Amino acid sequence: MSLLSERQKEELQKSILEYLHANNFTDAFNALKSEAGIDYTPDPKAKYAGLLEKKWTSVIRLQKKIMDLENRNAALQEELSLSPAKRAALQTDWVPRAPAAYVLKGHRGQVLKVAFHPTFNLLASASEDATVKIWDWETGEFERTLKGHTRGVNDVAFDSKGNLLVTCSSDLFIKIWDVQNEWKNTKTFPGHEHTISSVRFMPGDQQIVSASRDQTIRIFDVASTHLVRTITGHSDWVRCVEPSEDGRVIVSCSNDQTARVIDPLTGETKMELRGHEHTVEVVVFAPPVAYAAIRELAGIPNTERSNRPAAYAATGSRDRTIKIWDTQTGQLLRTLQGHDNWVRALVFHPSGKFLLSACDDKTIRVWELSTGRCVKTVEAHGHFVNCMAWGPQAPADPAKANGTSGTGKAEPEKFVNVVATGSVDQTIKIWLP
Repeated sequence: MSLLSERQKEELQKSILEYLHANNFTDAFNALKSEAGIDYTPDPKAKYAGLLEKKWTSVIRLQKKIMDLENRNAALQEELSLSPAKRAALQTDWVPRAPAAYVLKGHRGQVLKVAFHPTFNLLASASEDATVKIWDWETGEFERTLKGHTRGVNDVAFDSKGNLLVTCSSDLFIKIWDVQNEWKNTKTFPGHEHTISSVRFMPGDQQIVSASRDQTIRIFDVASTHLVRTITGHSDWVRCVEPSEDGRVIVSCSNDQTARVIDPLTGETKMELRGHEHTVEVVVFAPPVAYAAIRELAGIPNTERSNRPAAYAATGSRDRTIKIWDTQTGQLLRTLQGHDNWVRALVFHPSGKFLLSACDDKTIRVWELSTGRCVKTVEAHGHFVNCMAWGPQAPADPAKANGTSGTGKAEPEKFVNVVATGSVDQTIKIWLP
């Protein structure tokens, strides 16, 4: 029983005859011709000439192609079988790209700060409209509005467990909101003599640190709301304050064009970072995972001293530049230039490879830390970008807090790929893979 049609049979037999004739197998040629009863005269111009060889080689080629496609298919199937969350988590080099996944609207004034809850899919946004709004960043849904301040809310931050939210305002008050008790405003601190621009929980969540236009930094006890310490040193509006991961130092920046590294226990300035030519809007400590890239950028040897906690910081200024500093010597390591307006927010990428900046030129820029090059510019908002935050990150392992992890590799499951930005255009944008 042949699988071939009459026409296919004829084609096969004639091409075999051509093959036998071309290779001078005369006896076999004649035998096949008489047994198959074909009357055929070989002709080098006929379509059967060389047909057998052609078919033979193309079959082998196709077999190889099929095997390649099957392997590729298996690899893609495996990738698809990972849930989207896992797939996103595996992209350790992800950076925001347009368009944003969600545009959150609801505030009636510019959005001044955004903060991610450390464990839930929640985002808090502080606005000039005197409210804080809570959003579900995974779905883009609005959750609730927190009212209590009477003027613009300048900063918002969660404690390490996400049980409390702290806010500060131009109404001179700091407020604490109980996340687990319907977000009630449980404590109010009569904070400063002028606008309060920045507030953070100190590591351990027992104290908060705030910075104000009254030129001071203050530390308060959360439980009693008492003022623990007033720190002076800046000669103008203190814009931003941030504690180190171990809480042993804090860093602040001011309209006096400097940033300061301060001992929060004594209030003494350990180092002054001078070099900007205008108000310093933002300052952040580099996480230990970024140390290797910063050392490469500045050509610093890998010593015990270059691995200490809070060894490096980045500042962003109205002079349009970002500067990276050695906080122990006060040395300026590198100036990153490229923005066309005031630099408002800085966030280190959780992998330690990049620094992200947000600016009044309406963009987010991504800087490769090891070279200082701007590798990406994202058109982020229709107006100035005031603030930016990276999603929840696992708390630092105390054993690794001194940067001895050394490998410079972040575990993929340790951070979530999501960025939020807030703007003068009154919207918050959520950037997702």
